[in-house]
Amino acid sequence: MHDQAVVIVGAGPSGLAAAASLSHHSIPYTILEREDCFASLWRKYAYDRLHLHLKKPYCQLPHMPFPPDYPDYVPKDLFIRYLEEYVNRFMIRPVYKRCVESAVYDESAGKWWITARDLSSVGGGDEEKYSCRFLVVASGETADPFVPEVEGLGTFPGKVIHSTRYTSGEEFKGSSVLVVGSGNSGMEIALDLANHGARTAIVVRSPVHVLSRWMVAAAFDLFKYLPAGLVDFIMVLLSKLVYMDMPKYGIERPTEGPFLMKLKYGKYPIIDVGTCDKIRSGEIQVLPAIERMEGNVVVFKDGRSHPFHSIVFCTGFHRSTNKWLQGDDFLLGEDGICKQSFPNHWKGKNGLYCIGLSRRGLYGTAADALNMADDIKQLLD
Repeated sequence: MHDQAVVIVGAGPSGLAAAASLSHHSIPYTILEREDCFASLWRKYAYDRLHLHLKKPYCQLPHMPFPPDYPDYVPKDLFIRYLEEYVNRFMIRPVYKRCVESAVYDESAGKWWITARDLSSVGGGDEEKYSCRFLVVASGETADPFVPEVEGLGTFPGKVIHSTRYTSGEEFKGSSVLVVGSGNSGMEIALDLANHGARTAIVVRSPVHVLSRWMVAAAFDLFKYLPAGLVDFIMVLLSKLVYMDMPKYGIERPTEGPFLMKLKYGKYPIIDVGTCDKIRSGEIQVLPAIERMEGNVVVFKDGRSHPFHSIVFCTGFHRSTNKWLQGDDFLLGEDGICKQSFPNHWKGKNGLYCIGLSRRGLYGTAADALNMADDIKQLLD
């Protein structure tokens, strides 16, 4: 049995932020990570051209700003370097290849009992037991890749991958590729494919807001002085001016504001980095929802059909927290996202906390980690 004051589940940016914030108060902890490295999504499952979507002041982790020579929008490689320096500075040493299978609170002992499987052991079957007074869920919003069920998908003869397996459009040059999913990853992967000479189409099933980087930066500044509803109104006006022609290409605008939708449904606005120009030029075709697949031919809801060589599913993730966290009906919902409203979303009952599960990006992650560490410090004093 490994006993510790705090156990953190997950060594992505959320877990690292939690660890550094606890270290700042000299609070001992153990951090469990199911992969063989920290920040595995960034180091192993992110495409080459990925950048942070917000300016660096909104993406830095607690107690360590980005270096001044980093660009405003930090690319993947530099963000990984930043995280490596972060881990070294705060001497964060995750226990890797540990898959948490259950976490149960024992009221009589006032502790959490955690069972984790050691995936590095022969056969990956050895169980380990941990106990702690405080449990921090930092397993992230992007835990398990999700691919929807599509009629006939099994008959498709070409390459089918999730966005976590996509690195660059170089290997798709000259081929026809369908991107399924119109979030930021889908839009940017479609752009990357088009830039590498692939004949690219993207499925856009529902209305989405499209904003530019400068619009989002302006919105964050306006939030300091104006109510959210007014900021949304201004962003919609700006978007209509710049992207007024998008509906004729198949991208409709929602009736609710972009940041209201982010808070209510976790649906982020598209931050355009060049995809819309490719759509206007015809290099990227917008298509509606998929009806079915017949071999290499994809049939769409509007009756059109097109053949493709490859399909990239940019359809998001499922959280696995509900599979192992037992007895919590207060802090997290079935989808693994905070049930409680901001700003009290990060603290549950019985010493349970969550970091980075409020759909507020890295900015929210940093705030959650600081709040959690300060709260535990007060309880221990």
